[in-house]
Amino acid sequence: MSASERADERPRRTIVRLRVNGAVREVAVRPQDTLALALRDGCGLTGTKIGCDLGTCGCCTVLLDGRPVLSCLTLALEAEDREIATIEGLSEGARLHPVQEAFATCGGSQCGYCTPGFVMTSVAFLRDHPAPTRDQIKDAIAGNLCRCTGYVKIVDAIEVAADRMRRASVPEPDPALQPSA
Repeated sequence: MSASERADERPRRTIVRLRVNGAVREVAVRPQDTLALALRDGCGLTGTKIGCDLGTCGCCTVLLDGRPVLSCLTLALEAEDREIATIEGLSEGARLHPVQEAFATCGGSQCGYCTPGFVMTSVAFLRDHPAPTRDQIKDAIAGNLCRCTGYVKIVDAIEVAADRMRRASVPEPDPALQPSA
């Protein structure tokens, strides 16, 4: 078989439109390329980590249409024209998302490799469960693994983030409606 015949057997790349963190990106992918690879190699968004590449560790978690997915098991082609949020898209300029901030202040990470997956899982969880119990938090992060911690500070960070997010969403009372002293 000649070199040109072997080249014809290689999977051809297709251009996909990925809507990542509010911006449209066009990325050339092969049919078997995962979303994790497309984000890291095609978009330069290296915050999404590839840990096990088997869907067991949760390091690669991103939000797809607002729901956490394992990007190492999701084909890039499946994500075309859908909303993708990565760890890079959570902050607003220098202002961290409350979950990111809580992980930093509570020591919710040690080496930090798994942290993006925990943060993305937590963001989606807290959106749907603003006042979770510790047991609910533990259940929510059960698909994310950390080899460095005992998970106590991770759960603490998620609790702190939930509290901060609840307080931030409560509007200040109108002074005109307060009883006079």
